[in-house]
Amino acid sequence: MKSGCASPGAPERRSVKLPVLTNSPMPTSEIRDSRAARWRAGFLIVLYLLMIAHIIQWRLTGSTVSPIEPSETMYTLQNGAVNAGFIFFILAILATLIFGRFVCGWGCHIVALQDFCAWLMKKFGLTPRPFRSRLLVFVPLIVALYMFVWPTVARYFAQPATEPLFPQFTNHLVTTEFWATFPTVAVAIPFLFICGFMTVYFLGSKGFCTYGCPYGGFFGVADQIAPGKIRVTDACNQCGHCTAVCTSNVIVHAEVKEYGMVVDPGCMKCMDCISVCPNDALYFGFGKPAIAVKKSISKNYSLTWSEELFAAAVFFFSFLAVWDAYQLVAMLMALGIACVTTFLAVRTLKLIQSNDLSFHRWNLKSGGVIKGAGWAFLAFAVIWIGLNAHSGYVRYHERAGAMAFESIKIPDELALARTNASRWLSATDVENIASGRKHFRAARSAGLFVNKEALAKLAWMEYLSGDPKTAVDELELAASHEEGQAKALSLYYRGAILNRLGRYDEALQSLDAAVTERPDLTSALEERGESLWKLDRREEAISTWSVAVNENVGLPLANSFLAGASSEIGRLDAAESYQAQADQATPKDPLFHWMLGLRLQNVGMMDLAEAHFNRAIELNPDFKRAR
Repeated sequence: MKSGCASPGAPERRSVKLPVLTNSPMPTSEIRDSRAARWRAGFLIVLYLLMIAHIIQWRLTGSTVSPIEPSETMYTLQNGAVNAGFIFFILAILATLIFGRFVCGWGCHIVALQDFCAWLMKKFGLTPRPFRSRLLVFVPLIVALYMFVWPTVARYFAQPATEPLFPQFTNHLVTTEFWATFPTVAVAIPFLFICGFMTVYFLGSKGFCTYGCPYGGFFGVADQIAPGKIRVTDACNQCGHCTAVCTSNVIVHAEVKEYGMVVDPGCMKCMDCISVCPNDALYFGFGKPAIAVKKSISKNYSLTWSEELFAAAVFFFSFLAVWDAYQLVAMLMALGIACVTTFLAVRTLKLIQSNDLSFHRWNLKSGGVIKGAGWAFLAFAVIWIGLNAHSGYVRYHERAGAMAFESIKIPDELALARTNASRWLSATDVENIASGRKHFRAARSAGLFVNKEALAKLAWMEYLSGDPKTAVDELELAASHEEGQAKALSLYYRGAILNRLGRYDEALQSLDAAVTERPDLTSALEERGESLWKLDRREEAISTWSVAVNENVGLPLANSFLAGASSEIGRLDAAESYQAQADQATPKDPLFHWMLGLRLQNVGMMDLAEAHFNRAIELNPDFKRAR
């Protein structure tokens, strides 16, 4: 008996080494540093410097090359606007068809953020663990088809057969509105944090690339056709160094052994595997593409099939809940949020069902008892998923309100002719107005942020429901959150309603601000002239209406105002000329004539107003009852 091994009469204890079963062999020696990683980090840093320089150049000169962002391709396919983003995306796909996914690994700013996050985690002793799903891996391709293929398919079925399938292409390589298609800085920062950092922490290195990036959906398909691949020589001894350093979550040693090359479409050709191979057995070369290889290696997935279906459902509803919420959350950000929500929901389910569970280096549950780290994880998951569900509630009401708004048929011009538009509202309009007000009010009362577009739509519904004063306040609030054209329109509608209320000084201030934002907004010029006319500043009113006509000679209302004004001040020849232009531009529509009559009546041009009322009755005798 060995001293200290056992007590007398007890069986002898022996120390037995057990084999360790893993997806990859344990490295047989220390892994050397990757020279490729340093080069790639340098390229990605230069990429960020070029992006910063691009923005600075635009800010200094006022115009620049349009954003070199693949999402800009949507505007090319939908509107025919050929931009730098479209050209870059096409060239990137063509390059991927030959060399594989080099562009992703060496030229993507989101990949740079994910790599930086993985580097930081390792500095704190945390190694990103890949989350492997059978179903969610198809999300990028599905979203890519929706973004870049579906618009053309929808146009094919919706438009007449005589119309061209693709719009006429125009040159938009240079722009003065560089930031027009990007989110605000307040939105961009959380977007970069979620898609660049949180996805790595929860889903592993390149987590967003794997489950959220729509561009990667096309790049992954192109990579399967590409002849350029990471390939292997007979010098490989299956040491596993390549798999250990791969940040694309590829089981490199197994694939090169089985197929003679890396066939995983997630491989971004970072070249770390080649750089660290102790036998220099790996190389990048051309040959048979991955699509020609029958895949036989089965991955160890993180989820059972029932959990896969649960995860797919959570992802789908999470994405719909946050996409475009508050008119702030862009599609890519919604995909990143849905990725994180799905992981938290699945892991929470596992935490409840299993006896033992860990995450990174923290023990969440042991022996059926949830530990402190487990309760912290649960608290974070509940808050995150709760916010996601709350966004879904707000988004539902915003969407329902927007659908009701789009269903209202009354023309804006007719509704704005008098403060009480009930005479022209159909039963369906009344129903949609009531429904839209209810949904927009629910979204506003529950919302954590201001939806400026919903504010403007709610204001219009308040006006149509007979509450113009509330509409004025809502439009003022909307304008305070808006910029450019949207702000100009809110200010215009506010000024028009103030004119109808007889608050001409306030209306003039709002309309002046609208014209400052958009000098070519002729409807605001028409209303501004009305304010000036009612304030007895008639020469200024005539001057304003003249500016509107100069912007667009075929304006029936502005020409009618000028005809009436010229007649009142004795300029009869000018009055006849303006009236002729007005008659030529006025459609044979009783509603339009009635609207013109009401607007002319508002400024006291009664003879012209009566002529349009009579013309409306002539076209439709039912208008007699409107008198």
